[in-house]
Amino acid sequence: MVASPDPQRKVVIPVSGSTVPSGAVPGGAVPGGAGGVAAPARAMFDADASSRSLGIELAEAADGYAVARMRITERMVNGHGIAHGGYLFLLADTAFACACNSYGPATVASGAEITFIASARLGDLLTATATERARYGRNGIYDVTVRRAAGSGPGGDGGPGGEAIAEFRGRSRTIGRGQQAEAGG
Repeated sequence: MVASPDPQRKVVIPVSGSTVPSGAVPGGAVPGGAGGVAAPARAMFDADASSRSLGIELAEAADGYAVARMRITERMVNGHGIAHGGYLFLLADTAFACACNSYGPATVASGAEITFIASARLGDLLTATATERARYGRNGIYDVTVRRAAGSGPGGDGGPGGEAIAEFRGRSRTIGRGQQAEAGG
């Protein structure tokens, strides 16, 4: 079954300093909607010390959809003066993990690959947008586009536009409710 996020059910989880959109209630639930659709993604992200320690923020989450942001810091730049590809992969993987865990049952990565299109540089604000392409049985396929924010660099606005710098495809496997994830992302 091919699925795409339903814009009518989109739940926005504000980043710190943001406001909750009108009609939303605390916890990310939408009145008359899915009743906390994004809460599982928020709970998983809040427990993800590795992503949070790098300054990654979960900007949005809904059924099969997530947006995460990260600014490239001096510690992320390699010997060529560009962002190390592992950090781009980690950002994309975090958005993927939030999208595939948005439904509730614990879901892990069964595989992933990334294609680097352009380099990220010190100060760039990157936005990773994950979108579900298919869910079948306990499996899923998700595409993530990582973009450099228009006007990025120190003080950049982090808007949704900007140059695509990486494309990521993740494959997920649902391991069930309440089970601890032992492998994968």
